[in-house]
Amino acid sequence: MTTTTDTAPLSQPFQAEVAELLHLMVHSVYSETDIFLRELISNASDACDKLRYEAIAAPDLIADGAPPKIRIAPDKKADTLSVIDSGIGMDRQELIDNLGTIARSGTKSFLSRLTEAKDGAGLIGQFGVGFYSAFMVADRIVVNSRRAGSDEVWTWSSSGGSGFEIAPASEEDTKRIARGTEIVLHLKKDRAKYLETHEIERIVGAYSDNIQFPIELQPEEGEPRQINSASALWQRPKSELTPEEYKQAYKSIAGAFDDPAMTLHYRAEGRQSYAVLLFAPSTKPFDLFEPSRKGKVKLYVRRVFITDDADLLPSYLRFMRGVVDSEDLPLNISREMLQNNPQLAQIRKAVTGRVITELESLSEKEPENFARIWDAFGSVIKEGLYEDYERREKLLALSRFTTTAGENRSLKQYIADLKPNQTEVYFLAGDSIERLKSNPKLEQATARGIEVLLLTDPVDAFWTSAPLDFEGKPLKSLSQGDIDFGLIPRIDDSAQETKADTDEAAIIATIKATLGDRVFDVRASQRLTTSASCLVAGSHGPDRELERLLARQNRGAGTKPILEINMHHPLVAAISGAKDSASDLSFLLLEQAQILDGELPEDPAAFANRLNQLVLRGVGKETG
Repeated sequence: MTTTTDTAPLSQPFQAEVAELLHLMVHSVYSETDIFLRELISNASDACDKLRYEAIAAPDLIADGAPPKIRIAPDKKADTLSVIDSGIGMDRQELIDNLGTIARSGTKSFLSRLTEAKDGAGLIGQFGVGFYSAFMVADRIVVNSRRAGSDEVWTWSSSGGSGFEIAPASEEDTKRIARGTEIVLHLKKDRAKYLETHEIERIVGAYSDNIQFPIELQPEEGEPRQINSASALWQRPKSELTPEEYKQAYKSIAGAFDDPAMTLHYRAEGRQSYAVLLFAPSTKPFDLFEPSRKGKVKLYVRRVFITDDADLLPSYLRFMRGVVDSEDLPLNISREMLQNNPQLAQIRKAVTGRVITELESLSEKEPENFARIWDAFGSVIKEGLYEDYERREKLLALSRFTTTAGENRSLKQYIADLKPNQTEVYFLAGDSIERLKSNPKLEQATARGIEVLLLTDPVDAFWTSAPLDFEGKPLKSLSQGDIDFGLIPRIDDSAQETKADTDEAAIIATIKATLGDRVFDVRASQRLTTSASCLVAGSHGPDRELERLLARQNRGAGTKPILEINMHHPLVAAISGAKDSASDLSFLLLEQAQILDGELPEDPAAFANRLNQLVLRGVGKETG
């Protein structure tokens, strides 16, 4: 029994973000308004997919036996364009939830970028707000929908202002709509071109030709005719397909506007049979760093859409877009079965291996295209270095780095350029290339021409915490443990350091006594040539950069750093003969090392006062 509350017409405001979004769309001008039709067709296709899936368990939902399809009907007399699907449909609450709110974490980011963009149409498909793009061409939208298996038809309408109205459909609409959704766009006067059949065919051909359901064009006179191929492109042989068809398929499947940087299309036969069509985008999708780290590869079973939440690739390949279509999985596979199905686990393993192999091949044959992928997704791929032990060596080989020798350097290139007697791959992690290049920990490596990887992605602090090697050469941080470059010759032999005539043990003892528990230890440095001091981590525990990241997130108590001092530096040597200023000099060594690492001294005021006193003493001696 339907209550009065359910059937009474209801006027309701939009969610605040929807209202802001609509205001931007209605009052802005875009150069690519065509996209609205692709978005509405994509939504209609999703509705048809959902119907086919739900009908597996409830065949009565398609009691008429008619396969789902999509119809486009222009009406020049009424200035309306209708997009109609015979998919799953929506009930009253679903209309409110789906068309009155935007439950996407990327919405605020979308609004921000939409406000800044000269042409925001290119952002629409990236943020899941496709329905609202229709307000770019329509000043009023009416949606009639009947949920499959329901007796009720509901009407949602809005003029793109502050809200919408929802009410039971008229008797005429109720009789006309057997199942699915009808979206009627009352076009703006300057958008009449979208009523022309040739214009509709052009847009469908460009964006929606590979939609899996028939798209029929219903002219004002004559019979409806299908205007898309409606074929599973991934099931067709590669020899039949053109690069342009692959680009169109990518844009249709991924809802993207860029061109793919890599296309992978193949069929696996044997113990399991499945087709794969995957694309690597050339630009970052907006949701790349969402906490869920979910992939966007769609799972089909015998051309029936099942889910886009099957985790068909590991999280570090979540930027890949496309389809895996299995011939062997059951159509009624549940979410629990998706997680535990051994057949799906084998598909995951095989497809992951094939993607990595394809990336390896691309890096060798088309380095420019691979560079585009690495620039956009390298920080994501590197997550696999600590998550996927089995493929770690391959992922290390794929990785590209900025180093002291140049950009986009591979570890293979690094190993080929090792210095005589060099047995380790050295790296330094920090928050910017500029700061790393001026870091004093590079000084001894630079003096010997040793190449150092400069790592600035937050993920670098995590994957480098694992014991790693490449081609038998361990990776070693210049911020951790002991470093000994003694066997590697300096570039300029004439610049050999001459050790100051000082008592090393006495100086270290003085600094230790002054700093107390501010540091774990004080020792002579093998890293420094011109700087007076630096901070490093011990051989056990996290590197300095990981320590800082964990400290910023309040995770872990942190360990005391080791202060390394340059026994050849006059500031260090001065401590042995300075009675009054030895304490100030010791603190200065610690605090300048903190500053060079991008940290603040524990007590900035005391640091400033201490520095002022030392400067004044020096000035006093000079003016004597």
